[in-house]
Amino acid sequence: MPQLDIHPVKNQQELEEMFYQRWLVLRSPLGMEIGSERDNHEDGALHLIAMCDRKIIASARLRELSPKLGSISYVAVLPEFQNQGIGTKLIKKLIAKAQEKNLKTLRLMSRINAIKFYQKLGFSEQENPFEYLGIPHIFMQLEI
Repeated sequence: MPQLDIHPVKNQQELEEMFYQRWLVLRSPLGMEIGSERDNHEDGALHLIAMCDRKIIASARLRELSPKLGSISYVAVLPEFQNQGIGTKLIKKLIAKAQEKNLKTLRLMSRINAIKFYQKLGFSEQENPFEYLGIPHIFMQLEI
């Protein structure tokens, strides 16, 4: 596999390319329009991207909910790059960034089919599953 480069989004072009990659993975398969992959918290968040051959192949977002609590969301790896450890590297880097910010707990909303992925990284299930965008999800948490 060519060199993988994981770094925070550096400029507006990378941000737009990341939004498109996020939409391709998370929203397009649900028949949702471009624009549905964004929310009102993008500006204050840290966006990490994984690039291969100058193409964004994976992305994820970390945002502070409070001085001790962080949220990971929009974890997206292009299907042809899944199950290769890229998502794991991305999440581990976000955990390290959260520790640099002195966050103590990370929370995320996992699709049911991704629970085992997050469990391998130390996250545990919280509460009961619920529907979001027509897909079963569950809140998961990690003490760091």
